[in-house]
Amino acid sequence: MTDVRNLLRQSAIDLGDRLEAELLLAHVVGVNRAWFFAHADDALDPAMVERFAGLVHRRAAGEPVAYITGTRDFWSMTLEVTPATLIPRPETERLVELALERLPRGASVVDLGTGSGAIALALAKERPDLSVTAVDASLAALEVARRNADHLGLTRVRFLAGDWFAPLAGERFDLIVSNPPYIESDDPHLDQGDLRFEPASALASGGDGLDDIRRIASGAPDHLHPGGWLLVEHGWNQGVDVRTVLASCSLQDVFTAQDLEDRDRVSGGCKALTP
Repeated sequence: MTDVRNLLRQSAIDLGDRLEAELLLAHVVGVNRAWFFAHADDALDPAMVERFAGLVHRRAAGEPVAYITGTRDFWSMTLEVTPATLIPRPETERLVELALERLPRGASVVDLGTGSGAIALALAKERPDLSVTAVDASLAALEVARRNADHLGLTRVRFLAGDWFAPLAGERFDLIVSNPPYIESDDPHLDQGDLRFEPASALASGGDGLDDIRRIASGAPDHLHPGGWLLVEHGWNQGVDVRTVLASCSLQDVFTAQDLEDRDRVSGGCKALTP
């Protein structure tokens, strides 16, 4: 039998990433990564070794670890993810932080393009007083988000199917939040790395990457209460252009916030209190 230490050592070399090797083996064995420190010399069953080798092969071929294991940690949650959903990324937690700063008690919030539900569920988990709605045009993604809500016991989140504001006619919110597609449609990165496996509809948005942000910004004033905020995630080099879009849609106090690596990541603006 093969012991844990040597199996991880070799797979880390094969993948060029020790963390990914540990995540895959932890998934196969059904443990957390801390288990490896106390069990480095343990021998694994050949069936487990064979299954692990299959997962390493899939990752070496480029398939994202999150799709292989079916999960990704985000905020304080472990979420189910599938190829129907974008894989939640750490930088999106900045969007959650900024949203929490702007939500008064009992406020209403809608997450447009919710995907796995990461943003909506993080807000609902942190603030049970909120009224949270999650919208997505993909029925498959929306079903993943519903399952995540059920697993987390977040039963008060409302899920609606539709394209951006389409299912929200006549409704207004205290906050609109979104991590929309924002990559340029001809960006070569779409054909590289993990992005090759993620849904294109959740990644690319027109020649400059801002088509969906324009749609969201233009519709936001009709769906915000006076003083309500729109917050959108975007690319590191899009801050200036996104602020221009938000200002052109009559939003005020427009700003851009940086992520943990000091890159432009989230921009927002609010609806005027008076016309």
